[in-house]
Amino acid sequence: MKNDSLITEFVLLGLSHDPEIQAVLFVLFLVLYLLTLMGNMVMILVITVDSHLHTPMYFFLGHLSFLDLSLSSVTVPKMLHNFLSSSKTISVWGCIIQSFFLMLSGGAEACLLSAMAYDRYAAICHPLVYTIIMNRTLCNSTVSTAWAVGFLLSLVNCLFIHKLYFCSSNVIPHFSCELPPLFPLSCTDPIVNEILLAVSCAFWGLLTLPLILFSYSRIISAILNIRSSEGQGKAFSTCSSHLTVVLLFYGTTFSRYLSPTSGSVLEQVVSIQYSVITSLLNPFIYSLKNQEVKTALGRTLRQQKCAFR
Repeated sequence: MKNDSLITEFVLLGLSHDPEIQAVLFVLFLVLYLLTLMGNMVMILVITVDSHLHTPMYFFLGHLSFLDLSLSSVTVPKMLHNFLSSSKTISVWGCIIQSFFLMLSGGAEACLLSAMAYDRYAAICHPLVYTIIMNRTLCNSTVSTAWAVGFLLSLVNCLFIHKLYFCSSNVIPHFSCELPPLFPLSCTDPIVNEILLAVSCAFWGLLTLPLILFSYSRIISAILNIRSSEGQGKAFSTCSSHLTVVLLFYGTTFSRYLSPTSGSVLEQVVSIQYSVITSLLNPFIYSLKNQEVKTALGRTLRQQKCAFR
C-alpha cells in the first residue's frame, strides 16, 4: 500500500447487523465449521492410515480434504470473530493476506479437481493400464503443479493491489476479503486489477475445464458402451461423487469472480456456497457414496478400539 493512504483497515459488514441474528449465525457457522474440520480430518486420517486406500484416487482425495480445510479456515474463523465483535475490522494487509490464501486454496482446488477427473477417466477407460498411467511421479507432479499455479496467480493478483489507493470508504459489503469487493473502494482506477483477475480466472478455466470436459465425455461414452446395467451403475458410481463436487465448486466460484460486484446478498450466498458449504459437503459426499471409504473407516475404528484395550 502507498504510504500516504488514509485507510489502514477495512470494515467487514458481514451477513447481518441485528445482534440476535448474529448470535444465531455464530452458532450456525460454528457448527458448520466444526463439522467441516471433523469430516475432512477424518478423511485425511483414514486415507493416511489405511493401506487399502493408498491409490491415486485417494491420494488426490486426501489433498482435496486438506484444501477444503484450508479454504474454510481462511474465512470462517474471522467471520465467527466478527459475529461477536462490535468493530468488525481487519487491517489492509490482513485483508490482502486473506485474499491471497483464499485464491491460493481455491485455485489449487480447481486444478486438483481437474486432475481427479483425469484419474477417473484413466480408471474407467483404461483399467488394465491404470496404475501405469497414474503412477506416483505423475500424481506428485500434478499436486505440486496445482499448488504452484494457485500460488503464482494469487501472488500476482495480490501484489497488484499495492497500486490501488484507498482513501475514502473502507466498508466492504461482505464477510471476507475477496478481491472483487475491494476494487470499488479504490480511489484510483482498478481496471488493471479487474483485467488481471479476469485473465487469471480465464486461465484457471482454460487450464482445468477442458481436461474435465474431455475426461467426462470419454467416461460417458465408455459407460454407455457397457451392456449390463449393473456394470453401468458400478462405473458411474466411481465418478458420480467427483462430478457432484465439480458442479458445486465450479458453478459458484467462476460465477462469483467473473460477475460484476453489486454488493447484493446473493454474492455472499454464492461465496458461502464455495468457501463453506462445498468444503463441508465434500468429505460426506465421498464417504457416503463410496463403499471403500466406509469400509476403511470401519476398519480404522476397529483398530483404534483394539489399540485402547
